[in-house]
Amino acid sequence: MKYNELKNSSLDELLRKDEESRAELFQLKVKHKTSQLDKKNKIRETRRDIARVQTRLTALRSENKS
Repeated sequence: MKYNELKNSSLDELLRKDEESRAELFQLKVKHKTSQLDKKNKIRETRRDIARVQTRLTALRSENKS
């Protein structure tokens, strides 16, 4: 997921993506702890996706305040 893809998303879509990404990260961590995860870089990618969504949410909220 790229930041530019998130620019056209609404607040509700971003909140949904954030929730889904956090749930996915939890599942990946569980799989990693039980040695069932093959692609360990998927955890890193998911964390970065969450950060991108959070950045866009912060930008949207600051736009709405002004």
